[in-house]
Amino acid sequence: MSTTKKIILIASIIVAVIVLSIAGYGFYLYKTVKDTVTEMHQPIEREKTTRIVEVEKKQPLSFLITGVDSRGEEIKGRSDTIIVMTVNPNKKSVKMLSIPRDTRTHIVGKGIDDKINHAYAFGGVGMAMDTVSELLDIPIDHYVSVNMEGFKDIVDAVGGVTVNNSFAFKEGRFTFPEGEITLSGEEALAYSRMRKQDPRGDFGRNDRQRQIINAVIQEGAQISSISKIDDMLQAIGHNVKTDIEFDDMKEIQSKYRDARHTVEQLQISGTGTTMNGIYYYIVPDEEIARVTNELKEHLEIQ
Repeated sequence: MSTTKKIILIASIIVAVIVLSIAGYGFYLYKTVKDTVTEMHQPIEREKTTRIVEVEKKQPLSFLITGVDSRGEEIKGRSDTIIVMTVNPNKKSVKMLSIPRDTRTHIVGKGIDDKINHAYAFGGVGMAMDTVSELLDIPIDHYVSVNMEGFKDIVDAVGGVTVNNSFAFKEGRFTFPEGEITLSGEEALAYSRMRKQDPRGDFGRNDRQRQIINAVIQEGAQISSISKIDDMLQAIGHNVKTDIEFDDMKEIQSKYRDARHTVEQLQISGTGTTMNGIYYYIVPDEEIARVTNELKEHLEIQ
C-alpha cells in the first residue's frame, strides 16, 4: 500500500472513531437527559381548570417557580420563594414577578384568607398554582419547584454564577462587595437568602433570588456548559420537580429558548400590617390589576 493510501486510510479510521464517539455520547446524553426529566417529573392535581397551550404555535407560557427549604429529596414545606415567570417566544422576552411570601390572599381549596406561602404547605404545588392564578387572574400553565438547600449544587454544576450586587453586605461567613461578583453555590445561597440587612426587606431578597435563577438559566444555556452536563443533570434531578414531561420539555426548549435573552423583573407593591398578632402584606386591588394587565399583555391574553 502506498504512503498516500495509508494516510487516507488512517485519516478515515480516525474520522470514523470520532463520529462513532460523538454518536455514542449523543445517545448517552439523550438517555441521561431523559432519565433526569423522568426523575424530575411530578404530575399534580389542581382544583382550577387549566388551559391547553399550543406550544408548536409558540403560544406564550406561564410558570410558577417555588423555592422551598428542604433537607431531603422530597420538596415539602412553605414556599418562601414565589415567582411567576411568563415566556413570550414571539417577543423573545421573559417577565419575572416575585410575590412576597406574606401576601394575604384567598387560599383556593382551603376557603380561607392567609399568607400566600401557606398554600404550598396546605395543599402542595397544585394549591399554590391555583391560589396564584386566582390572585393575578392569569393561567399558570406549569410549575418548577426547587429545593433551595440543594440549589447550591445546581449553581456549582454550572460553574458558578455572576450577578450585579447593588450594595455591599455580609451574610454568615461570606462578604459580598458592591458591583459585579461571581458566586459559588454556597455563596449564591447566602446571597439569595439575606433579608434583614436589606432596607427593602423581602423585595431586596426577591430581587437577588431572581438574579440567581436568571444567572443559572444563562450559564446553563452556554455552549461551554456542555462539559458540565453530567453534574448539571445530577444536581437538577435531585433538587427540582416539575409537571413538564420530556417531549414537552424538548418542544419548549426548541421553540422558546430565544426568549431568555431579554428578562424583565417586575415588582408588586403593598403595605405591611398586623392582624391578631400576625404580620401580613396587603396588596391593593389597583396594584394587582396593574400587574395582571402587564402579565396578560405578555401572555397575549385578551
